[in-house]
Amino acid sequence: MSKLEEREVSAQQAATSDGSPAFARVLRGYGPLVAFAILFAMMAVLLPTKLRNTGSGAGSLASQPLPSVAPLTTPGQGKAGTAGSSGSSRTVAGIPGVKANCPGQAQQVPGDPYSPPCVAFGGSNGGATTRGVTSKDITVAFRVLNEKGFDQTLAALAGAKISDTPADVERTVLAFQDYFNKHFQFYGRKIHIAFYNGKGSTTTELLGGGQAEAQADAIHVAQEIKAFAELNGATAPFTDALAQQHVLAFGTPYLSAKWHLDHRPWNWSIATDCTIVAQTAAEYYVNLLYGKNADYGGPGVKGKPRKLAGLSPENPWYAECHKDFENTIQRESGYHVPVHINYRLDINSMSNQAANVIAQLKAAGATTIFCGCDPIFPVFLTTKASEQNYYPEWVVVGVALTDHDLVGQLYDQSQWAHAAGVSYAGDIIPQRAGLGYAAYKSVRSDEPAFSVELIYAQMYMLALGIQLAGPDLTPYTYERGMFSYPGGHGLYGTWGFPVGSYTPTRDARIIWWDPNRISIYNNQKGAYVDAYGGKRFAIHHLPKGTPDLFVNH
Repeated sequence: MSKLEEREVSAQQAATSDGSPAFARVLRGYGPLVAFAILFAMMAVLLPTKLRNTGSGAGSLASQPLPSVAPLTTPGQGKAGTAGSSGSSRTVAGIPGVKANCPGQAQQVPGDPYSPPCVAFGGSNGGATTRGVTSKDITVAFRVLNEKGFDQTLAALAGAKISDTPADVERTVLAFQDYFNKHFQFYGRKIHIAFYNGKGSTTTELLGGGQAEAQADAIHVAQEIKAFAELNGATAPFTDALAQQHVLAFGTPYLSAKWHLDHRPWNWSIATDCTIVAQTAAEYYVNLLYGKNADYGGPGVKGKPRKLAGLSPENPWYAECHKDFENTIQRESGYHVPVHINYRLDINSMSNQAANVIAQLKAAGATTIFCGCDPIFPVFLTTKASEQNYYPEWVVVGVALTDHDLVGQLYDQSQWAHAAGVSYAGDIIPQRAGLGYAAYKSVRSDEPAFSVELIYAQMYMLALGIQLAGPDLTPYTYERGMFSYPGGHGLYGTWGFPVGSYTPTRDARIIWWDPNRISIYNNQKGAYVDAYGGKRFAIHHLPKGTPDLFVNH
């Protein structure tokens, strides 16, 4: 039997086990890239079902007052990072040897949309300033977990082998280590990535277990590696354990704003905190949909008075934000969300769960579904909805790549033709046209991991804070530096870190799905279309009135 035939058998077996052969056929058509994209999204959103009380872990440090900071600018500058009229350099915050302007260079990395203002430095950096920081090095740990889990399941469903091995990821991380050491201002120091084999399991931790192993890995990072930060902090149990050990961690999976404040300054992530997700979804409903008929639904729904339903995984952190979504709608409009449904993050039962969820939604007369979902469950939901002749309005809330063309193409197109909502990402671009890919190719000639853009974005946050902290690098100067960042906009959306923000999302765009449009990403049918001419709206400032949806201008 050939390897191709073996993959076909594996995909068929996986489809049989969950009752959805159509899903397997769809995924096989996209191969390893979509399998990895969905894998990462699952890893980013599958939150644990049980978290212990974390108040004591970081409480003494988290109780310190938030710093009062201003962007890194100098007198006479009209905009952060641009030279003043005199063009002279000035000291920043009284730090000897640090100047806000570089001769003839406004950005630290010219042409980089997220670049901080250029900083010049000379003299001593003060030597060792905190654990993991010496006069020459900044030690950053990276937990390696070569485990079986969602990746093997998704590979079987996709009919392809995911090629992002630990070696692929390590090669890509080391390339970006070289890139940021070369291009950013680290005040005489260099990032040094320390890879180690972890005892924990991402899959287990994301599903609520593995607390002891996560603790053991965090202790190893703090006491044996003696790291300043951990780059692969993708689960709540692990990042909580790292906070207890006073280690910065990157990759928190859509946790709430309160969670981040309770754990400050330790946890950071490119994933939008779910407080923003919940409140923006509520604002979308109140400003654009409330009090109107379900004009974007399909047969049996179109034209009926809207009846809202919220759908999210069953775990305490999504429950917190799901409730925030409902409370915001009631507070702003007086409307009580009548339908609240949770589902289990269990791939093997998703098909059966979807059939039951759709039956409940249909029986309740829900017309408009806010799906705060992982990217796989809507595959089953939309299939079962068509089977049950139910065509509601689907609202995209901008999480877990559900707002990406590649994932939207996986859903039943007769259903997703009624999908619209918000996205925090930048514009969709072709494969291999991203910032991370370009950065990688600037230092290496081979090919990066599939997850190159995700790795780059996360490491960018690390590098950003180190530069903005100045030579006296500690967890709290890192935090203060991030709060001084003037912001940027590009492939990853609009970034900024106002005081108290530990994820970068600052605005959103409104999108709708066109099943006939060719995606620029992969030249396949099915793509999101920008409403309002592509205008982006600041958080808490979405437009009001009749929405500009499903309109070909």
